Amino acid sequence: MRFLLYTLLTSVFISCYSGNNTDVLSFKTGAFKTYLGQRKDSSSFYRTEKLQIESYRNKIDTFDIHWKSNFEYELRKVNPQSKLDSIPFVVKIIAIKENYYQFKGAYLGSNFKQEGTTYKISRE
Repeated sequence: MRFLLYTLLTSVFISCYSGNNTDVLSFKTGAFKTYLGQRKDSSSFYRTEKLQIESYRNKIDTFDIHWKSNFEYELRKVNPQSKLDSIPFVVKIIAIKENYYQFKGAYLGSNFKQEGTTYKISRE
């Protein structure tokens, strides 16, 4: 049983370790720019401890943000306009570097997956 617990904890640590001294907590607040996949499609947002205000294609949305761990968070639109808007979007940080992180995201319960890179553009 100890071996199983040790193996599990080691794999979690290794999967979150980025190989540098970047503090993942620095990505919890500030101003950011996200690029989706290999596309040049991007959005900009400002994040506080509890909210994310995002601008995408000249439309502004506000999300409640709930951090499940230092490497996973959930976004919920504050004022959903459709059924899809009311479904939480779960983001998993898969790698971090000095000023950016790579992520995978999906709507809760959906097979739709999205990958991207988020750059921190402020020093908060």
